[in-house]
Amino acid sequence: MDINYFSEASGSLKTLRDCLRFAVSRFYEAELSFGHGSENAFDEAAYLILHTLHLPLDQMEPFLDARLTQSEIYDVLDIIERRAEQRIPAAYLTNQAWLGDLSFYVDQRVIVPRSFIAELLREQLFPWIEHAEKVTSILDMCTGSGCLAILSAHAFPNAAIDATDISPDALDVAQYNVTDYGLNDRINLIESDLFDDIGDKRYDLIICNPPYVDAKTVDAFPQEYKHEPQLALGSGQDGLDATRIILDNAAEHLTENGILIVEIGHNRDALEAAYPTLPFTWLDVTAGDEFVFMLHRNDLV
Repeated sequence: MDINYFSEASGSLKTLRDCLRFAVSRFYEAELSFGHGSENAFDEAAYLILHTLHLPLDQMEPFLDARLTQSEIYDVLDIIERRAEQRIPAAYLTNQAWLGDLSFYVDQRVIVPRSFIAELLREQLFPWIEHAEKVTSILDMCTGSGCLAILSAHAFPNAAIDATDISPDALDVAQYNVTDYGLNDRINLIESDLFDDIGDKRYDLIICNPPYVDAKTVDAFPQEYKHEPQLALGSGQDGLDATRIILDNAAEHLTENGILIVEIGHNRDALEAAYPTLPFTWLDVTAGDEFVFMLHRNDLV
């Protein structure tokens, strides 16, 4: 940040409300892109400021007119400028991402968690799975930060979970989160390129949020997305390279009544055109019914 600019801002801002207004203006001026936890400049500014000031993230109103110390204003301005100048996603600035009520450690070794599968796990995949207690084995492929594996452990209390990723760096982050939630006895982390290194294991449930972005979209990404591991985003020209491998091999790793849940972004039309005989069930999430599909093992055989 320019020193004169910093001095002028720090001398003028007094309250949290002042800082919030300044941040929103700064984010609009910088033409930031959102989508890593917040959908707009106001929500992102509020989150970054409350986090920086160590205040409850859901209680801004009581503190809006509280006067900040000079060091607090410096800290707030610093994180606002890092977001605006470097276009770093907020989750990497705070090392924190949320899925529902659960918080996870993240850094630039993993993509920022934002899977629709998380919504489905909060409902224990009902009605597709009627008895959550009967699920005893789960595979979470492309686990990244380990968030879906951890949500699966909460949703299915009797399940042992294998969580795989091709990236050892991602698995280091996942290990931090698994340990933080006290789930080392239930979640086994495995370095594997999809099914390559899980042997002949079979699971009642396989979930996967794989890379699914097509090459054209990857090339057009805003700068924020370029801070994320590109290996975890793009998947060939049409975005379906990883999904094809999953569909070709999943049956061999599902139990007799096992089910497969995969997130594929905006690729529903392309996927159905590529697999016209597969009876995809498209699951409803907050964004609609075109982002997550389900198949039974018998559908894949």
